[in-house]
Parts: sequence; C-alpha cells; structure tokens
Amino acid sequence: MVLLLCLPFRLAADDTVYTKVDVNPIPVKTPPPEFPLQMRRDGLSGVVAVSVVIDETGSVVSATVAKTTDAGFNEAAMAAVKKWKFKPAQKDGVAVKIKVTVPIRFSLED
Repeated sequence: MVLLLCLPFRLAADDTVYTKVDVNPIPVKTPPPEFPLQMRRDGLSGVVAVSVVIDETGSVVSATVAKTTDAGFNEAAMAAVKKWKFKPAQKDGVAVKIKVTVPIRFSLED
C-alpha cells in the first residue's frame, strides 16, 4: 500500500536582484521626461542618475535618485523611468531582476 501525503506548500519567489547578468536589459519603450517648466524658465540643464530595478517581465518596479545635478529635475526623471519598458535581463538563460543606473538628461537644446 502506498500512502501519499499532501502537504500545502508555497514556492518561494526569487527576490534576488542582480547587478551582473549574462544579457543586459534592452530598452524597448523609453518615453522622455517632461522638462520641468520652472527649470526651463530659469534656463537650467541637468542630469539625474536614477537607480532602477527591472523585474523579470521588463517592468520598472522601483526607482530612486542615485545622484543629481539639481533636485528640481528629480521628480520628472523618476516619473519618466517608471513608464519605461525593457526586454528583461537574463542570467543562465532565465529572465531575472536587475538593478541598473540610468542617466536622464535635461537639456535646453533638445
């Protein structure tokens, strides 16, 4: 006689966030940020380095400012990258979460 014991179980989600992978994420949708009106009026340009976590589906799941030339650009930069979409990063042939830093440039010449 064979007795099968069925216990409830839950597969643990892999919460690992990589910084080095075999295949880097590839941007497929990158709407530009809106240039803050006050910064444009003041004639200012700048760069915001945004640290983003891209999940296994290619969606940006978190974004934080890593460095900025002027805090007046931060909100617009963060709002823009949260709308971005990527072909996901891969490690050993499997889509994985990755943390990368992307520069968002605000230039009056554009």
